[in-house]
Amino acid sequence: MKLLVRSTRGLAPTEAGLNFYERARRSVEEAEEAELAARGAGTGLSGKLRVCAAVTFARLHIVPKIAEFLAQNPDLEMEVVLDDRNIDLVQEGIDVALRFGSMPDSSLTARKIASCPRAVLGAAAYFERCGKPMLPGELALHQAIVYPHSGGSDVWAFRKDGSEVSVTVNSRREITAAEGIRAAVLAGAGLTVASEWMFTPELADGTVQRALTEWQLPSIDLWAVYPAGRTATAKARSFVSFVDSLMADAAAPSTIV
Repeated sequence: MKLLVRSTRGLAPTEAGLNFYERARRSVEEAEEAELAARGAGTGLSGKLRVCAAVTFARLHIVPKIAEFLAQNPDLEMEVVLDDRNIDLVQEGIDVALRFGSMPDSSLTARKIASCPRAVLGAAAYFERCGKPMLPGELALHQAIVYPHSGGSDVWAFRKDGSEVSVTVNSRREITAAEGIRAAVLAGAGLTVASEWMFTPELADGTVQRALTEWQLPSIDLWAVYPAGRTATAKARSFVSFVDSLMADAAAPSTIV
């Protein structure tokens, strides 16, 4: 199997070479962790931890807390890859990824961390200008902002008292990045269906408000996903436990109102 390709610019790894390198690197790290544990030093984390997470979620909930996690583990380094796509964890050398939604790929090892309500959200200024819908049918009078990355579409399905109602909303804006959805909502461009995690600060200060609060939308799950075929390292497990505690705090009524 060819692991390297020579060109006029030098050597470059093949796909097989990259996979071999990442697996070999992980084997060395696991051997080092086993040695530390045998010596009674397994409580300390060291080396580099590579984490992948969606841009907006990480900016709001993870990045501000990294200093706290590193303070707890002074010998640890972190690299945070911000990407809304589901990248190849093995090829990118990711130790653990934070992902949303369902986990259709059964080859991945995943642990559910938390769930968050999804709601119809809009800027307070928009509701003052256009009114706040009270029934799903009233959404036809409003402009919607669709976020297809999270499985969104122009058909919004609501449940109440065991019955379900689906509404096709008026949408002239489809935005594929959460940062763009936030910008459009905060600018008063219309309503969107999103997780409350996406607007935690604005929901807390009233800049963004919920509509149709008596109707329920499916919640969204947050998962810790590990590369296929690997045992999670102590560094990755510790970080996931840290995120678990962060999201428990974020779900508290005093934080999300």
